[in-house]
Amino acid sequence: MNETTNSNFESDVYYPSQNTIDEAHCKDYESMYKESIRNPEAFWGKIAAEFYWSKIWDKVIDDSNPPFYKWFTGGKTNIVFNAVDRHLKTWRRNKLALIWESEDGEVRTYSYFALNREIVKFANILKSMGVERGDIVTIYMPRIPELVFAMLACAKIGAAHSVVYGGFSVEALAERIEDAESKVLVTADGGFMRGKLINLKEIADEAISRQGTIEHVVVIKRTGQEIHMENGRDYWYHDLIKLPVVNQSCETESLDSEEMLFILYTSGTTGRPKGIVHTHGGYMVYTATTLKYVFDLKDEDRYWCAADPGWITGHSYIVYGPLLNGATSFMYEGAPNYPYPNRWWKMIENYGITILYTAPTAIRGLMRFGNAWPNRHDLSSLRMLGSVGEPINPEAWKWYYNTIGQERCPIMDTWWQTETGGFMITPLPVTPLKPGSATLPFFGIEVDVVDTDGNPVQNGEEGILVVKKPWPSMLRTIYKDPERYKTQYWNRFGTMYEAGDSARKDKDGYIWVIGRLDDVIKVSGYRLGTAEIESALVSHSAVAEAAAIGLPHEVKGNTIHAYVLLKAGQTPSEQLAEALRHHVGHEIGPIAKPEKINFVEVLPKTRSGKIMRRLLKARALGLPEGDKSTLEE
Repeated sequence: MNETTNSNFESDVYYPSQNTIDEAHCKDYESMYKESIRNPEAFWGKIAAEFYWSKIWDKVIDDSNPPFYKWFTGGKTNIVFNAVDRHLKTWRRNKLALIWESEDGEVRTYSYFALNREIVKFANILKSMGVERGDIVTIYMPRIPELVFAMLACAKIGAAHSVVYGGFSVEALAERIEDAESKVLVTADGGFMRGKLINLKEIADEAISRQGTIEHVVVIKRTGQEIHMENGRDYWYHDLIKLPVVNQSCETESLDSEEMLFILYTSGTTGRPKGIVHTHGGYMVYTATTLKYVFDLKDEDRYWCAADPGWITGHSYIVYGPLLNGATSFMYEGAPNYPYPNRWWKMIENYGITILYTAPTAIRGLMRFGNAWPNRHDLSSLRMLGSVGEPINPEAWKWYYNTIGQERCPIMDTWWQTETGGFMITPLPVTPLKPGSATLPFFGIEVDVVDTDGNPVQNGEEGILVVKKPWPSMLRTIYKDPERYKTQYWNRFGTMYEAGDSARKDKDGYIWVIGRLDDVIKVSGYRLGTAEIESALVSHSAVAEAAAIGLPHEVKGNTIHAYVLLKAGQTPSEQLAEALRHHVGHEIGPIAKPEKINFVEVLPKTRSGKIMRRLLKARALGLPEGDKSTLEE
């Protein structure tokens, strides 16, 4: 790549090499993009025809009831037909689907044939527990292969999965089980992170005690620690797979294109998390296509998405996207710098990883240790890098490009959301890159930056990021709450989807995403609602009221700072601050622990009683406090 200065905007431009262009699946972004916008039905219909359908669709897009758009209506398929079953009839049956390494160095590998065997066993276990088409199974597990088997087993039999990230704690898990009304929970005795045991089963037991729907629990043995097993409810997975019924054949269910594949909960600004609904047909077509073109995925690649399957990045680009493309995927259980800061670089060298897709927080964290650690390893197998979760600052982008990519690996800086299902604004390998910009929309995606009236803003001006047309992998609704879906995403602009992010556009049409418009804090790429954090604080016996804000942090992107009003008779102290931090960690998960607890006498509020977090943030950063006309006296 050649580097030249772009004097008209705030960044250098990195141009793709001729070799990169020659090898790319798409050599001419502009003409393919124009075709996708001019005739989306023909464009997506042609791509969808590359997949297996037990019945071809009647209509590519049904827009008769906006914003409840449907895709490939009348069509019948199952994502598992295309992610696993079809590969078994080709040479790929013996190709590695998954390579897994544990934190302590254990390695397990699964060919497509072996992966299918594990999925069938898991599917038969779920069926024997009464799981039926349309049920929702909650999965709460560490980053181990059985998490992937469980997700695919649900999809195979027509049940939906609700994966809850293994870093979440009691309250978050209980809420999500209750909302999904799951009868079956899949968990593990525990997990490992930085050499420490995480007591997942203990957390699961407490969460189950707070709600009343779980009838059966499947427990994977990961740590071997002593745990409580409830008689008649809890079953060891290693015992269940020995049962004769488990080894029977299990056909993949043919499902309507619009049947629910999964729900995934994402933090909301008001109260309870939102259950985002994704479906088999459109999600399948879009995630497979985005991964193929953005990372230029080829049969010989060894692809590593370093996210957790418990987040949308893991759903789309660890589990479904790679398998739909017949790829070999790598998965690692532990922390990036455990036991030393060269862990990732060592694994890239060992396994010949060709594509690495990770979050800016991981890049910034590893950058702190300098160049010596990566320079000890042969990273020449890498040909493509990616970034996800939040805008990447140019300094980290350049380190990633120069030190890890050795100035030859394009960085695919992707903007998308749990709600979108797949990459929305992203480079392709042929796109000239500007550090910090997500660049241009993917095929079929029309985005704009608008003011509060929905009119496009001038280039360089900050505005609201919107998507102007429906796309195949878009969320279909919020589970059990269609009104909230309409209000949350379509209320302001009617026909345009509001992403909740602010952005600006440069003279080349490149999109620069700035951050969240609402009160969701992004910590290390994970979204946490201020309402959830504040609720956890107020649930402590010493706290009367609380407000949470995110403040910039050079590694994590943001950290949580909490402002706490104590109940009468309570005295601020360091010990109490520490107790409150631990309490939030217990209620939501360690990721949600506030960096700092500030004890205050009063919280700034509007006359209608809303806490003015904007004011707290401005004061903390020493910035002008802006309009205070709505502040109560």
